[in-house]
Amino acid sequence: MTGFSRAAALAVRRAARLGIASAVPALAMLFTASVSHPAAAMNIQKIKSPGGIEAWLVEEHSVPLISLRYAFDGGNSQDPPGKDGLANFITAMMDEGAGDIKSEDYQERMEDIAMRMSYDDSKDSLYGSFETLSKNRDKAVELLKLSVQKPRFDQDAVDRIRQQLLANLAYADKDPDKVASREWYAQAFPNHPYGRPSNGTAETVSKITRDDLVDFHKRTFARDNLKVVVVGDITATDLGKVLDDVFGSLPAKADLIPVTNTEPPQGGSQKIVEMNVPQSVAVFGVGAMPRKDPDFIAGFVVNHILGGGGFSAKLMEEVREKRGLAYSVYTYLQPYQHASILVGSVATKNASMAESLGIIRGEMKKMAENGPTADDLQAAKDYLTGSYALRFDTNSKIASQLLGLMQEGFGPDYVETRNAMINAVTPADAKRVAARLLKPDNLVVTIVGKPVGMNSAATPPVLQPALAVPGRG
Repeated sequence: MTGFSRAAALAVRRAARLGIASAVPALAMLFTASVSHPAAAMNIQKIKSPGGIEAWLVEEHSVPLISLRYAFDGGNSQDPPGKDGLANFITAMMDEGAGDIKSEDYQERMEDIAMRMSYDDSKDSLYGSFETLSKNRDKAVELLKLSVQKPRFDQDAVDRIRQQLLANLAYADKDPDKVASREWYAQAFPNHPYGRPSNGTAETVSKITRDDLVDFHKRTFARDNLKVVVVGDITATDLGKVLDDVFGSLPAKADLIPVTNTEPPQGGSQKIVEMNVPQSVAVFGVGAMPRKDPDFIAGFVVNHILGGGGFSAKLMEEVREKRGLAYSVYTYLQPYQHASILVGSVATKNASMAESLGIIRGEMKKMAENGPTADDLQAAKDYLTGSYALRFDTNSKIASQLLGLMQEGFGPDYVETRNAMINAVTPADAKRVAARLLKPDNLVVTIVGKPVGMNSAATPPVLQPALAVPGRG
């Protein structure tokens, strides 16, 4: 859930709990605090607090707003066996009271000062998002500090949040997209933390206790696995004090469960999860190069041409525009700490799923053999370099982008060198990397629905009509 949507939901929930007839005033206050402003000149400072906590800072004093993003390495890959969904559970608990402030009072105080705070989890990290108006900085920082250091995990809040999570799981089990994604990861990463359901199951979430939450917080919230970015109306000196106040009392070192490197199985596989729906959903993917691999940027460009470029992408043209088989089809590169994948999805009527997947395989094969055309490569580079600035047009976007770079091990200079690396991709690079990346015989495919004429198989059949589809260029 996004920061604002979660904040809005909290405002509505608090209003209902307090018997307020309309939540509009609370929502208006939260929206006012959520408005960001682009930094005029993005001077990225690397700072270290008096206590030794490192952060990146972009000062922007024209608007009295501070955006802070932080992450702890760990994420839901740290869920113990049998406790899948623990990381997700804790992200929903971090604003349910802290220190000596109980849940309702804590969230009322957040609303009173128009403070935004949310948490989220991924396979490798736990994320925190915090925004405050400058005039309320001290009060907001105190609430953030209590959340980071002393979440209460009161039993009544645990029980209430558990019921919400179980309701979400019951809903997700009826959503073909969510089921397809969950089952794809289980198929691609068997016997690995990446293959376990990130949000857990009804069985595992029901077993999570308050002690589990306390233990997870103790193991993962530490200074050595912390990364912080701040953008807004604050100086380096003042930020140093805030960093020590909020994070300085955390344990020096995290106690993380080791996670091994992995990759999807070679040779391809296909799984069908039957669901009585008129339209099937497929998730498909292969292993990809790591983020720091010299070929990653070329792979990023190739993916844009294949399925990441919206209506300009080959898959969209062939599956939707020429044949009208699907409303949307797409792919993206997803590097994790311990694996990297190229993954995509398509949804189409049950009778058309086999044809759609055949076209996708055919386009992958064609690009792997021939590479993209010079015109397609140039168009992709023009778009990717020209649109890059849009990732930095608000303070919150800047903070999120820079946090991602920190997590991937890049320095602030990446912002200045990234477009040059994309422009340096040659047709020969793109063809070589397409052959390395696009291996349709290795596709791991999960289909949810009742696709006609398809069966689960370790090696799916080659669909000849797709391979005969004529391509451009």
